Amino acid sequence: MSRSIRSALVAAVCACLSARAAGAAPQSGDIVLPPSFNGPQPPALPATIARDEQGRMTIRAVRLTSPPRIDGQTDEAAYSSVRPISDFIQMEPNGGQPASEKTEVWLFFDQDNVYVTMRAWESQPDRMIANEMRRDSFNILQGGDHVGFSFDTFYDRRNAAQFTVNPLGAKFDGQSTNERQYNGDWNPIWDVAVGRFDGGWTVETAIPFKSLRYRPGRAQVWGFNARRQNKWKNEISYVARIPPALTIGRGSFSASLFATVVGLEAPPGSKNIEVKPYAVADLTTDRNASPRLSNEPDGDIGMDVKYGVTQNMTADFTINTDFAQVEADEQQVNLTRFSLFFPEKREFFLENQGTFAFGGAGNVMGDAGDTPILFYSRRVGLNGSREVPILAGGRLTGRAGRFSVGLIDIQTREALPSPSTNFAVVRLKRDLLRRSSIGAILTARSDAQSIPGSNETVGLDGTFAFFTNLAINTYWATTRSEGLEGDDQSYRAQLDYAGDRYGAQLEYLAVGDNFNPEVGYVRRDDMRRSFAQFRFSPRPRSSRAIRKFSANGSVTHIENGAGRLETRRADGEFSIEFQTSDRFFIGATDNYEFLKQPFAIVPTVRIPVGGYDFSSGRIGYLFGQQRAVSGTLAVELGDFYNGRRQALSFTRTRVNATSRFSAEPSVSINWIDLPNGTFTTKLVGSRVTFTMTPQMFVSALIQYNSSNNRVSTNLRLRWEYQAGSELFVVYNDERNSLTSGFPDLQNRAIIVKANRLFRF
Repeated sequence: MSRSIRSALVAAVCACLSARAAGAAPQSGDIVLPPSFNGPQPPALPATIARDEQGRMTIRAVRLTSPPRIDGQTDEAAYSSVRPISDFIQMEPNGGQPASEKTEVWLFFDQDNVYVTMRAWESQPDRMIANEMRRDSFNILQGGDHVGFSFDTFYDRRNAAQFTVNPLGAKFDGQSTNERQYNGDWNPIWDVAVGRFDGGWTVETAIPFKSLRYRPGRAQVWGFNARRQNKWKNEISYVARIPPALTIGRGSFSASLFATVVGLEAPPGSKNIEVKPYAVADLTTDRNASPRLSNEPDGDIGMDVKYGVTQNMTADFTINTDFAQVEADEQQVNLTRFSLFFPEKREFFLENQGTFAFGGAGNVMGDAGDTPILFYSRRVGLNGSREVPILAGGRLTGRAGRFSVGLIDIQTREALPSPSTNFAVVRLKRDLLRRSSIGAILTARSDAQSIPGSNETVGLDGTFAFFTNLAINTYWATTRSEGLEGDDQSYRAQLDYAGDRYGAQLEYLAVGDNFNPEVGYVRRDDMRRSFAQFRFSPRPRSSRAIRKFSANGSVTHIENGAGRLETRRADGEFSIEFQTSDRFFIGATDNYEFLKQPFAIVPTVRIPVGGYDFSSGRIGYLFGQQRAVSGTLAVELGDFYNGRRQALSFTRTRVNATSRFSAEPSVSINWIDLPNGTFTTKLVGSRVTFTMTPQMFVSALIQYNSSNNRVSTNLRLRWEYQAGSELFVVYNDERNSLTSGFPDLQNRAIIVKANRLFRF
């Protein structure tokens, strides 16, 4: 069965790759509107924007005869001869109303680049907030003023490339998939410069066509939206109207609401080739290894190659891949009996990562929850925290007409106890209607980790979106593992309504006891989960201080395959969101957990088999990230299995000393009193960052975790000395905190890594 399924999927992918749209390629200068176009007719120059009574927009891109200077100054002739795109519309706080501050946008292009320039007028320049210079810091989005723009380069009304810049020139980029999932670790090459004028600030950007993927043909039709945030008044506005029901993230992802861009002309279909060799040297000490290592030198070289097969299809190849973690995982305190989920950070897997998302599961920005992820790339090249060398691998991702395609094949070396293993993934998805899709996935592993022999997974999924706020996610999947017969399926049906005033989510999820995707991630198996959540979020019109109230209630009911209740959870929370972006919340939770085997919550304390009813309450306050000191302070009190638990946390904390220097301390303490033991878990740490320029920073992540009695340190210098080329100098160590005096060293590594990007 598995071979026939694999053959059918591969044949379908090959058919998609050979498909071509009917008709001749558009000629230079033509404006050809696709069948999906539903906006007003394109404007005639010098006008660059047309709106209709339904709020739809068509924007005309303007060709430049010579490339502009990217210096942050809007003093060139094009800015006076071409009318800007303007009239932004508020999403928050007064959805649908004109923005209170003027913002202007120009969209240009030439043979090599797309240029987006934005001029942000400011009535009170002294109140502007700019406190982050480091690339890809979420504080760029959440902690200060910024502008951003999004391109739907395939005009599929589903996916987009995201670009954000703040007044200090810090930039944030990523990819959104299916208007929900976001990959902020994708780092394309693009140039940016910012400037100031008496009435505000400006930003000029140049995005090479080589950094983007788009439909074949010279004449292009894209989707586009632009965003501005005035943090001191907590106002968010877009040029194409976004309803208040959507957050700033989902608003920028909502490609179905973007304006239509016409007039763009892509360069001829020359092949885009990128070669990125690397060299790494390290010095390692490991006192737990056998035999022990003490300042053991090592080094390696390798190469990644990216090849643009077509304008919309990209192949990636890797040889002797370096997957060393130059950025350490942030530790977590786990008080559950289930495994933790860590996001992918390795560059080879990042571009088009959302192509492999399945069944609406696995937000690439956060936790996976109980829904299995059928392709979890951290299973490749890693065995727990131990690196497994990769011999070579390849990926093919992109679009062919209405199809999204993803292929992966990777071979790892033997590294005891892990044998040499082949990993293969085939993903195929077809767009339906306006915002819906159906798809299939196949994963295979030649040597499974938890069982002897090979392992394969096959799944079918569907995502159906209606109107602006209603979505349905479904999937069915099964695995084949030697020695595991029966109860090897998983399926899900979820309905999600995310309106501004009301919200609801209903879900049924089943995961078989023998469902075992060895290239995926399963937090919990042998379960049937029913879930319901309802939200009421009114906006008071009479209050100037409060933006929104929110009352949220949810119920979770989980049985095992035999029908026995294992988990029941009822949760309620009331919160107040203030106009300042601060937030107060108070909530309560009632739990039931049945343990069919003892649970070692810490190595010295076990919770016996049995059923446990326990409840708790929590209260907290979130201080907005525009403040000099921000973060979430929370207290939780209540029962915990057959004992008591008190918890105090101050997380997502940030102290802005200057625009270049910041600290992000975090504290999480749990005091737990059980009949067979009393203990305290402490997770204390801080990330300290000094940014010299937007291309260079030094950071230190120091963490203490009492759960494993470890103190870990990660010091990192990152310098992007040339676009796409980087130098890393990294120091890692881990120490045992139980020893007297200074914590005893367990392992240490000093790593120097350099790569260089060559584009042809």
